[in-house]
Amino acid sequence: MKTWIALLRGINVGGRNALPMPALVDRFEGLGLSRVRTHIQSGNAVFHGPDDEPAALATRIADAIETGHGFRPRVMLLTADELEGAVIGNPFPDAEAEPNKLHLFFLERPAGAADRAGLDAAATASERYVLAERVLYLHAPDGFGRSKLAERAERLLGVPVTARNWRTVHALADMARDV
Repeated sequence: MKTWIALLRGINVGGRNALPMPALVDRFEGLGLSRVRTHIQSGNAVFHGPDDEPAALATRIADAIETGHGFRPRVMLLTADELEGAVIGNPFPDAEAEPNKLHLFFLERPAGAADRAGLDAAATASERYVLAERVLYLHAPDGFGRSKLAERAERLLGVPVTARNWRTVHALADMARDV
């Protein structure tokens, strides 16, 4: 068994795609996954599961949610080691004191064709970002909601992404260590 982190995109947002966390746990357990723990209502789960291909496991999870709840979220899976690597690799340790201003965008796959000039142009003078292999780190001191880079990141990267703030990333890493 392997420790996985599931990042679900597009659930419990603006009253759409409602999925209570106990129901999410039930869906995961119904797939034979164990030690399922969730963090906040926006679709974060840590669990034990088979050492499968991540894309196949993500598809099984999305299928189960679609069958039971009538919508299909994007499910991105990370191993505990991948999440720990993202935490350790944070290029902005000085920003950790304000965890709601430091965000990690997890990429479905490396962004080989990322529009780097577009990323540079979208970033404000106060923002800093670093694109690693499967993580875009964004320090947005003026706020995530105001960031044009955050708004345009997926299009500019050219791959599906989902973002979490530092507080959530750190909480998930702690949960993964405990599972």
